Amino acid sequence: MTKHVLIAIICCVLFGLAGCSSQKVQPHEAITTSTANDLCSAQSKNERLKMAVLWYENAGEMKALYYQGYRLGKQVVDRSLQQYIAKKRAIVLDIDETVLNNGPYLESLVKSGTDDFDHDFGEWVEKAEAKPLPGVRDFLNYVNRKGIDIYYISNRNERHLEATMKNLKMAGLPQVTSSHVLLKTNEASKESRRQLVEKNHEIIALFGDNLIDFAHEFDGKSTAERNNEVEQMQQLFGDKFIVFPNPIYGSWDDDLDCRIKGA
Repeated sequence: MTKHVLIAIICCVLFGLAGCSSQKVQPHEAITTSTANDLCSAQSKNERLKMAVLWYENAGEMKALYYQGYRLGKQVVDRSLQQYIAKKRAIVLDIDETVLNNGPYLESLVKSGTDDFDHDFGEWVEKAEAKPLPGVRDFLNYVNRKGIDIYYISNRNERHLEATMKNLKMAGLPQVTSSHVLLKTNEASKESRRQLVEKNHEIIALFGDNLIDFAHEFDGKSTAERNNEVEQMQQLFGDKFIVFPNPIYGSWDDDLDCRIKGA
């Protein structure tokens, strides 16, 4: 028996025969393929959702990332104000998990055992009870004082416009009018709504928790394609695109074997 064979046997004893496969498995493959059946069980999906919601609702890191993002946004605004721009300046923000925190609704998903983000979401929106996320109110009021237009572009259904505007106003956010809150009508892509803003404005910054909040290049793309687009646009992140964390739902999981439905 050679030394190498002996070492291999010891490894099998210590770490289990399953770990002695001759095929090298990358961490990403282990999550999306090798353990898909376990991850996709109803119990497992609910546990994943529970951990994601617990992190989002309790982690200091989550709050720090929002403060950091909006502080960075202020720097982007200040830098823009030092430059000549022919058009009127504007910023564009997503709403859910960018401006408003849907924590109570997300917690209800865990309790109900569903992983469908659209489940009863309209009923939650109509309550207009979502709280502003850390840093957003101070930042947007600063932007408002600087005379910059603020547009909220969300894929909430347009039938919830009145309730959404009520919620944004209750959160103390400025420029909440029907012309500045652009919700989904017929298409999920936000590109046409961004183009509407761009007719008379220079968009100096965009804020969101989903890559589709920033550019049409991310619409309907696979995970691999989205990652490739990020590489191509890397210079825009932190300069014009400000991304916030959302491990709960979103386009990032659309083509994974085990996913939490989201919009």
